Amino acid sequence: MPYKPQITFDDKLKVWSGGERCNYFAPHLSIGEIIFREMERHPKLIAQISATEKTVLTMEEVRLSAMRVASYMRRLGLKQTDIVGLIARNTTHLVAVAYACFFNGMPFHSLNISYDQETIEKLFSITRPRLIFCDGDEYERVVAATETLKLDATIITMRNHPLSSLRIQDILTTPIEENFQPSHLEQGPDQTLAILCSSGTTGLPKAVTVTNSQNCIFPGFLVPTDTVQYTHSTLDCFSGLSAIINAGVFSTTNIIADNDFDPAFMCRMVQEYNIGLVFQCSSHMAMLANCPELDEADLSSIEHYIFGGSRCSLHIQNRLRSRLKGQLIFSYSITELNSTGTLNLHFDEKPNSVGRPVPGNKIKIVNEQGVAVGPNEVGEVCLFNGQHWSGYYGDPAETRTIRDSEKWFHTGDVGWVDEDGFLFVADRRKDMLKYQNIMYYPNEIETVISQMPNVAEVCVFGIWNAVNGDEAAASVVKRHGTKLHAQDVSDFVRKHIGAKYKQLNAGVIIVDDLKRSGNGKTNRRANKEHFLNVQRSK
Repeated sequence: MPYKPQITFDDKLKVWSGGERCNYFAPHLSIGEIIFREMERHPKLIAQISATEKTVLTMEEVRLSAMRVASYMRRLGLKQTDIVGLIARNTTHLVAVAYACFFNGMPFHSLNISYDQETIEKLFSITRPRLIFCDGDEYERVVAATETLKLDATIITMRNHPLSSLRIQDILTTPIEENFQPSHLEQGPDQTLAILCSSGTTGLPKAVTVTNSQNCIFPGFLVPTDTVQYTHSTLDCFSGLSAIINAGVFSTTNIIADNDFDPAFMCRMVQEYNIGLVFQCSSHMAMLANCPELDEADLSSIEHYIFGGSRCSLHIQNRLRSRLKGQLIFSYSITELNSTGTLNLHFDEKPNSVGRPVPGNKIKIVNEQGVAVGPNEVGEVCLFNGQHWSGYYGDPAETRTIRDSEKWFHTGDVGWVDEDGFLFVADRRKDMLKYQNIMYYPNEIETVISQMPNVAEVCVFGIWNAVNGDEAAASVVKRHGTKLHAQDVSDFVRKHIGAKYKQLNAGVIIVDDLKRSGNGKTNRRANKEHFLNVQRSK
C-alpha cells in the first residue's frame, strides 16, 4: 500500500523534505542476506515467470540456483573486491546470477546489450571483470573486448549459446558449498552492491556505483507477497536492479521477457499473468500509448503503474491514465542517487509533476548564482539522501562534478517546486539553446507539438546556424494509423507559439522511431545526427 508522505519545507534553507525513512529490515543486513532469508521463508511461492521462455521458478528453485552460481564463483577464488560483468537480457537464470553476486558480497557491472565493442571495451577497462555473463548474441563483441583489454576473464553465455561457449546450464550443475551462507560484507553497508551505467545521453556512459543499502528497496509501497510485478528494464539501469531486489525482498512474482519491448505483447502479459505492479521507462510508455491494441486491452489488474527515467508528454500520460483503474505514478531520480527521489501519488490533482520527495530524501532548487530558491522559482534540481556513495567507479574527478561537499547531487535538470511541494522538471540544463542570443529550451517546443492528436513522440534539438545560432528542428513519430506531414508540424508550432526564435526554423522530419540511448531514454544528440544525415541525403 502507498505511504503517506509527510512533506515539510524549511523556509530558511529552502529545502523540501520527505521525512524520515523507515528500514524494513535490520540495518546491518546486506541486500543478499535479506533476500536469502526471505526466500528461505517462502520456498513454494512463485518467484519468476518468463513470458517468452515459458519457464516458472519457485523461490526455492531460484535460491538453489543462486547458491550454485555463488559456489562456482567461490571455487574460482573470486573475492568481494572482484567484479562480475553482465551484458544480458532478462532470461530465466539471470536472476540467479544477480542473487549469487549479492550472496557473495561481490558487485556486478552491468552493461546494456546495445553497446558496441568500443563502448564495452571502455567500460570494462574501468572495472576489469574476472567473470562475465553475456547472451550469445553479444558473445563475439565481449570476446573481442576482453582480448583487446587482455582480460583474464571467464565468459559464460545465458542464451543462444555459441558452440565454443561455457553455458549457464553448465554452471548450474555446480555442487552447493557445504553449509552455504551469504557472505558478510567486509566493508559493511557502504560496500558497493552493483555498478550500473549512466544514461549516456551526453557522451560515454559512466560506471555508477550502487551502495549496498536498503535505500535500494522501493520506498513507496509495502508490497504484498501476492503481488505480480513486471518491468522490461534490464540490470544495467536502476529500475531493473530495483525490480529484482524488490522481488526477493517482498517475495513477489516477477514477470520477465527477453524480447525487444513489444507493447502489444505487454498488453497480453498483463491480462494473462494478472500483473498488478508495473515499472516502465517513459519511452516504453510512449510506445504503449501509441499501440492500437491498447484500446481493447484489459489492464484492470494494474494497481500501480510507475513510470519515469525521462520526460513524457502529458498527452501520453493522460492516454495511459484513461485506461487504468489503478494509480498512474510519475517517479523521478538519477542513477547516482541509488534510490527513488520523488513520486507523484496524486496524478489527477498534479498532472505532469514528478511528485514529492520520498521518505529519507530532500530536494532543493538552485539558481544560476548557486543560491537555493523558494516555491515556483526555476533553477537546477538538487537531490539529497544522506547515504554513502562510492561515486563513479575509477573516476573521482567526475564524481566531484555531480555531488558537492554537502552530499547534494546536482542533477543538471531544470525545474521548480510548487507551493504544495510537488516537483516539476522542465528540461536538461545542458539542452539549453540560444537563437540570436535568446535562451530557450527544446522542451518548450516539444510540449506544444505533443498536443497534436497525430503525434506519438517528438524530440526537438538545435541545428547551428552561423547567423542565428541554434535553430530548432524536430524529429516526430506519428501515432499509429494516422497521417502526418512535416509541414503540419511546422504550421502547428507557428500557430501556437508567437516567438520567432521558438519556430522550427531548421525543419522537421517524420520518423518511425526516435533514437535512444542504451536504457531507452531519448538521445537528443543521436536524433540530431540522424536529422543531419537525412538532410544531407536530400
